[in-house]
Amino acid sequence: MLSIASGRLGHDEAMIAKSALRVFFNIAEAWKLSTDEAMTLLGLDARSTFFKWKKQPELAKLNPDKLERLSYIFGIYKALQVLLPKSEAADQWIKRPNKAPPFQGQSALERMLKGRVVDLYVVRQYLDGQRGW
Repeated sequence: MLSIASGRLGHDEAMIAKSALRVFFNIAEAWKLSTDEAMTLLGLDARSTFFKWKKQPELAKLNPDKLERLSYIFGIYKALQVLLPKSEAADQWIKRPNKAPPFQGQSALERMLKGRVVDLYVVRQYLDGQRGW
């Protein structure tokens, strides 16, 4: 049984943050995101927080907004790996202009960089539709 008093919950949150942010920073590297782009996807304003999370992810406090953002980003990454099995093509897709209705000639990254969770959701939903989900 999980006990808040025992500090176990804090340990679990730290492990989740460490794992989730490690995956996020690997995706950001694969997608060749700038610091500002990665911060926008995470919904962060402070560069100091971004670099602290990058250096010590286990210290991050991931609120529901951040966890939702990470979930969509992970889903987008996975869907691209399934749809475009060559990693290079999958990683470059987000920066290519797209004529599909959700993008209207912009890239998926441009859509995601509007900074709203709903934009991550729309990209994820589009890719899930392409996968037949």
